[in-house]
Amino acid sequence: MSRPAVFLDRDGTIIVEKVYLSDPAGVELIPGAVEGLHRFRRAGFLLVVVTNQAGIARGRYTIDDYRAVEDRLSEMLGEHGVSLDATYFCPHHPDWTGPCDCRKPATGMHMRSAEVLEIDLARSVFIGDKVSDVEPGLAFGGQGILVRTGHGRAFEADVPAGVRIVDDLRAASRAIVDRVDSGEKPRIGS
Repeated sequence: MSRPAVFLDRDGTIIVEKVYLSDPAGVELIPGAVEGLHRFRRAGFLLVVVTNQAGIARGRYTIDDYRAVEDRLSEMLGEHGVSLDATYFCPHHPDWTGPCDCRKPATGMHMRSAEVLEIDLARSVFIGDKVSDVEPGLAFGGQGILVRTGHGRAFEADVPAGVRIVDDLRAASRAIVDRVDSGEKPRIGS
């Protein structure tokens, strides 16, 4: 039986946006992120991080550096009682490595996680601080939500119809979970 997931961008959505973050000491949770993740989890959503990491393709940091930051984030979330169901990253950039199926807004990371975790993509939520983070929601018939944290404010005018705009991950969780609690299916455009 498939379950809905919340697909989360990492930088600018869960943690403070820092250019080419490669040092675990630089990981800083955005206020309200932990509360939002807890709320989604209690509502029965899987938590899946999907993140573009073009700094790897550009040679700004290594996959080992990325994994050290990922481990630090998991450790920090664990200290607050939050665990992620999966984390997927795209180490590519079209200018350096050519095209790929995983760099958002492409849906390769989402498809792989849906297969492994038996996720119902149409009942899922796609959250991030860039349009490319939320566009997969349109492709799958789920709900896209742009958060104003990170780069979000700069992209508000570019958001496609049906994508919600909220202040942060806490606000996103409230908007979705309240709809789920009322029996409403989280859908684009409703």
